[in-house]
Amino acid sequence: MKAVYPGSFDPVTYGHIDIIKRTSEKVETLVVAVLNNPSKKGTFSLEERIVLLKEVTKEFENVEIDSFDGLLTDYAYKKGCTSIVRGLRAVSDFEYEMQMALVNKKINNNLETFFMASSTKYGYLSSSIVKEVSMFGGNVSCFVPEIVEEALKNKFKRRI
Repeated sequence: MKAVYPGSFDPVTYGHIDIIKRTSEKVETLVVAVLNNPSKKGTFSLEERIVLLKEVTKEFENVEIDSFDGLLTDYAYKKGCTSIVRGLRAVSDFEYEMQMALVNKKINNNLETFFMASSTKYGYLSSSIVKEVSMFGGNVSCFVPEIVEEALKNKFKRRI
């Protein structure tokens, strides 16, 4: 099975890496697809997010990093993916993710969405929280790999 794990990954966290690791153990190929949403101004550029993801996933042989814009269903079809993987941190994530899964299924009946519950140690973690803590000078080493921590420090240092 070839699956796609889409997201903004702005920045990638240990929670994302946990989903990537666990999913890569269950599928032949996992495409981690960074959403390029030109209407949103991210902290990191698309290129920066791809570089960070490639670095933190280099140990996973069956994981490829890519980017997409437009409909996820179109992208999945072009990449030959039959499944979408979405991480769920809390019940509050489920309603939105379920709605998206049903829409995607309606658009492409051959595409299945699998929900993976976050590990309990990452259930509270989000990229937004990491950015906020880092922006105010907090230690984020328990939330992100060192390369991401350094990238955050450099990013917010330039804004001061």
